[in-house]
Amino acid sequence: MTPTFKILIVLSSLACIANAQQKVFDVTTFGAKQNADISQALLSAWKEACASPTPSTVLIPKGTWSLKQAKLVGPNKAPVELRVEGILKAPLDPTQMPNKQGEWVTINYLDNFTLSGGGVFDGQGHEAWKRNDCHKNTNCVKLPLNLSFNFITNSTIRDVTTKDSKNFHVNVIGCYNVTFLRFTVSAPGDSPNTDGLHIARSKKINVTDSVIKTGDDCVSIGDGTEQLHIENVVCGPGHGISVGSLGRSTTEQDVIGIYVKNCTFIGTQNGVRIKTWPSAPATLKVTDLQFEDLIMDKVTYPIVIDQEYCPYNLCKLDSPSLIKISNVKLDKIRGTTSDPVAVTFVCSKTKPCENVQVGDINLTYNGTLGPITTKCNNVKPSLTGKQNPPLCVPAPASKQSA
Repeated sequence: MTPTFKILIVLSSLACIANAQQKVFDVTTFGAKQNADISQALLSAWKEACASPTPSTVLIPKGTWSLKQAKLVGPNKAPVELRVEGILKAPLDPTQMPNKQGEWVTINYLDNFTLSGGGVFDGQGHEAWKRNDCHKNTNCVKLPLNLSFNFITNSTIRDVTTKDSKNFHVNVIGCYNVTFLRFTVSAPGDSPNTDGLHIARSKKINVTDSVIKTGDDCVSIGDGTEQLHIENVVCGPGHGISVGSLGRSTTEQDVIGIYVKNCTFIGTQNGVRIKTWPSAPATLKVTDLQFEDLIMDKVTYPIVIDQEYCPYNLCKLDSPSLIKISNVKLDKIRGTTSDPVAVTFVCSKTKPCENVQVGDINLTYNGTLGPITTKCNNVKPSLTGKQNPPLCVPAPASKQSA
């Protein structure tokens, strides 16, 4: 017997032992039926899986299942997987959810957790979107997000889809070392406030080989985010990948280490964007950001730093942003823009942007609104390679009439 053959036998034996130890908790054995709410069956299966001293899987098999609401909480004693092979449907009316917590499926306090299976979390948001007026109505209905991950570590979310969430699709708060792999977000471009992934107060998050189609930011990056890697993601429709908005609260934390690489933006409002509020108290820093090898396909605003972000006129512009943006690198960004202002760097007068490095930029505009141009305030970028259009070149002075 050759040494290689012996190794194969050992590996095969170990795999068999692992499979034998992996216990499956099928929700149908806990009373789940396709014509009724499976919330209780899922919770019962989950509790047993978390208590298992060996690796376990909670299985929602193929089919269409109704789920009013689920809060799946650890700690887990051993690695645990939620395998969703079917389609989960949320109530059409958010008031039907027993807990008005603003979340449909909540997953908290786990280590070595996996969500997989190829299934779909369908938030059925079409009717709820008509009620999404919280930007102007303080008594609005709090619409639930599809998936909320809080304080999970060393975990993977892969090969699942979140569809038509009533609000944000995914919240990632207080998490460490979590990977989203082959993750799909699906919602129409006119669905309001349906951010694909909102990430905050988290470290070492990876979003890879994923497709995000939604009505708001594909990825929104909140305060306290560190070491976020986004690679090989297709975004569109949507509002692009945004850092912020930041600065409205004094409790906000620094944003450090954002890496966006090899991504494609199709028909989005923005490509990559940093946005901070003026006339706001926060003094945090945003630093070490790299945007590299990006394709823009008819993107309205491909590259944006906006330190005068003020939607719905909710602030005043008389006091500059106090947030310091520094160490920003942009390189190998190419494609087409649907607005003549291809690059916008509007930095704070009080705290100008520092160490903004720009390499190869090649953006074209074929519209009729004027020549392609850039806008720069309170920034002196260092330029290498070639920029098209020329970056931060002052517009020629207009000739006075005789």
